[in-house]
Amino acid sequence: MTLQKWLPLAGRTLDAIQKTAWALFLLFLPVTSFPYFPKVFGGGALVRPLSLFPLILLILLFTLPHLVRRPIPRTLIMLLPFVLVAVASSLVSTLRGIESTFSVTQMGRILRALVTLVIGAAMYYTVALYPRSDDELRRSLRWLYAGFALALLWGSLQSVYIVEFDSAFFHKLQRLQAFISTRKLFSTRASGMTYEPNWFAGQISFLLMPWLLASVLSGYSAFRRRWRWVTVEWFLLLWAVIVLIFTFSRAGIAILFLLAFTGFLFLRGQRESQPSHSRRGRRFWLRRLAEVGAVLVVLLGLIYVASLKNPFFSRIWSYWSDVKQTSLGDYFEYLGFGARFSYGEAAYNIYEAYPLLGVGLGNYVFYFPEMMPDRPLAALPELLRLIVPEGNRERLITAKNLYYRILAETGLVGMAAFAAFLMAVFGCALFLWLSPHKEQKYWGRAGLLGLIAFLVSAVSFDSFAIPNMWVVFGLVTAAAWVFSRSEGRDDPANRGGMT
Repeated sequence: MTLQKWLPLAGRTLDAIQKTAWALFLLFLPVTSFPYFPKVFGGGALVRPLSLFPLILLILLFTLPHLVRRPIPRTLIMLLPFVLVAVASSLVSTLRGIESTFSVTQMGRILRALVTLVIGAAMYYTVALYPRSDDELRRSLRWLYAGFALALLWGSLQSVYIVEFDSAFFHKLQRLQAFISTRKLFSTRASGMTYEPNWFAGQISFLLMPWLLASVLSGYSAFRRRWRWVTVEWFLLLWAVIVLIFTFSRAGIAILFLLAFTGFLFLRGQRESQPSHSRRGRRFWLRRLAEVGAVLVVLLGLIYVASLKNPFFSRIWSYWSDVKQTSLGDYFEYLGFGARFSYGEAAYNIYEAYPLLGVGLGNYVFYFPEMMPDRPLAALPELLRLIVPEGNRERLITAKNLYYRILAETGLVGMAAFAAFLMAVFGCALFLWLSPHKEQKYWGRAGLLGLIAFLVSAVSFDSFAIPNMWVVFGLVTAAAWVFSRSEGRDDPANRGGMT
């Protein structure tokens, strides 16, 4: 075969491999604790995304060559300062002479934390660069929905034994779950294909819900087939809401309420026939508030009915009738947030002691015992188990709050750099939302909803390896880049051309 014939064949083969890897990356996103993970890829970690395997292939065959040879959105550069600050903070921390404790070494924690940040950054860069047209953006959504359809189906099967427990059925699913996740199923909560129900709820409310809700609000669909105004996204949205409720995740359901309130009140599309002056009138906003109220009442009713199967979740409202002397502080303690508050207070105390660059990625664990708030540990058995020595078990102590972690481990400089990155993503979403074109406006709505979901969900997770935020931010960046180039405009995040 001559070189002229071989080169096109090689190009088509490479393109097919990239497309397959991209589809698998999106399909595998719901699996976050894959049990068959080599140690070299972090086999001992809690977060083991199955999507990492096709991601590695994409990085080698697409992302790295693309970064070297082609222009990229300036929004991508906005993440680099945070990465550099994290590396600098970690290097400075090695000069402090931190002693090993909790069966881990300082260098081990730093390397582990930096690897997770590199994985997260690689996800963001790959997702932001791969879709190069509006067709590829729509195709990406379809693959994302396909992966979550499988996850929702698996979560629906788990909801069956939550409604009416059947030991034989539960143990059958338990055996199958062992091939998907490192943790066993919960008999009273749906955990999907993830490590625990809270992770599953975070996926649905943060990684899936913004795209579905934006579709319902705008009438835009990634699929050609629809029945009048009913689209595939309508069906997936209703399905996702029902399964989300059975996770009994307070954070996930809080995000659902916030997205529903914000979306239906402020981001809902307008009918073309509606006069512009009526959109600003009192009657319009009263009607909007009534519609939002109806949606929230329906959601609250569904949650209340489902909570009858989960006494712990029902404590959200039972506190006010079970406890005679109520207070807001006691209410959160009653809900089990006491340990979370202690993690956050310890992180803030670390930030106050090292405000500029923090203590370095992963080093929160070494400062935790001395920076804990002064409160009795008898009422917080979770903390007691962490700080009391027990064999050689490794203590994976984290802030469990991304904001506090960034403050404690990278200081004000790191927080400022991360905030600048968030503002760049917000600029992309706003650019799309303000567009007169329906498709661009859809991506803008989804981007704004995704940022709202992030701002809330970040108080309950702190790992850089969880794909949720990187995929959402990456797709928003990709959409802004695709549509700005198609119209001959500059990168919306930085009006200075390309780099």
